Amino acid sequence: MRVVASMSAAKLFSVATFAATSRLGAITPQKIPFSGISTSLKSKKKKLEDLKAMAKSKEALVKEKRRTRSDREFELDAVQRFGDAANHIPVMLGEVVDVFSASKTMSLRSFVDCTVGAAGHSSAIIQAHPEMRYYVGMDIDPLAREKAVARINALLQSDSSIPAELKTYTFLKNFRYIKSVLSEVDDENLLDSGVDGILMDLGMSSMQVNNPERGFSVLGDGPLDMRMDPQASLKAEDILNSWPDAEVGRILRDYGEESNWYSLQNKIVKARSRGGLHSTSELVGLIRNSTSGSRGGRQGWIKTATRVFQALRIAVNDELKTLEDSLYACFDCLAPGGRIAVISFHSLEDRIVKQTFLDIIGIDNGYGEMEKDGGNTRIEIDEKEAWIKQMIHGSKGTILTKRPITPSEEEEKLNRRSRSAKLRVIQKH
Repeated sequence: MRVVASMSAAKLFSVATFAATSRLGAITPQKIPFSGISTSLKSKKKKLEDLKAMAKSKEALVKEKRRTRSDREFELDAVQRFGDAANHIPVMLGEVVDVFSASKTMSLRSFVDCTVGAAGHSSAIIQAHPEMRYYVGMDIDPLAREKAVARINALLQSDSSIPAELKTYTFLKNFRYIKSVLSEVDDENLLDSGVDGILMDLGMSSMQVNNPERGFSVLGDGPLDMRMDPQASLKAEDILNSWPDAEVGRILRDYGEESNWYSLQNKIVKARSRGGLHSTSELVGLIRNSTSGSRGGRQGWIKTATRVFQALRIAVNDELKTLEDSLYACFDCLAPGGRIAVISFHSLEDRIVKQTFLDIIGIDNGYGEMEKDGGNTRIEIDEKEAWIKQMIHGSKGTILTKRPITPSEEEEKLNRRSRSAKLRVIQKH
């Protein structure tokens, strides 16, 4: 019975197959290649990569829209004249000179460079303004101040167009003390009405980065110092080896914007049981071992190390709080019509400059409010000042850069350290 049933089933299958063949034509058996599955996976992977590339492209476009790239012609000869390739190249030199150019709205009789460095910006501005009577330079780095004094003195002796009436002062002080510094130099009460221009270049100079003994570079080997002021007591080494675990993590997260902060925090704390971290190469080695399994190769660990070093440097020098307090103090020191120009180099600095400027002029910095005008006062802009594209008007001042100005493409190619620079300018009513 089982055999008969089996044969009947086979016959039924044959009849069904014949009927199907009669309706559809001959069926040619085909091999389904095994690679079809992998081809499908490759296709999906390709689509995913395309989507990621598209997302990056959109992100880059959004970033481009949030800034105004400088359309000023890059003057290499000016940079070479006022810069020092071995020590420091002034970033956005031409743009800074334009910000303080004499026009029908202002003259520059007094000027303060809060971060004088090697005096590249200062030298160019002094030379461009024969009407200047007071110049004040400030820096907390003794070596920078020494170089600035030498350069400015050399300029005064070599350039006969600079009037003898110009008084120059340089101070070894943090720019948070700008008010006390100005009260010190104003022996004739000429600055009672305020100063005409103030510059803050927040970037580190090349002479600081290139000196391994300062501990700022991820590529050198030196002590974990990172102090801008060599007389200050707190070092990066102290934070890494003795601060509470949670504080170390907070610094990496908030100041370095490092996504892998918790893992790094644990490894840093664990290193204390082996004697701690005392050199930049030891810290870099720890970071490299922590990121060895991640993508990006050498660039991957360098980016992580850069964020960690940034976080420690900000904490050691209390940079963000100092910047915010100093912006308010600088605005108080401005004369009506005076301007502050700030060059920042990372998003944390730029965010503080943007929000503080909005607060200073009386604009709410909450969701979309910066699109609105905060007062009826309108400043008169010289038609020569083509760098001013969009402004935000407030009751106490006007932000002349609704979006930050960034270096020209040519400058970025010639000076890689300028790529992250952002220039914002405010004018007092």
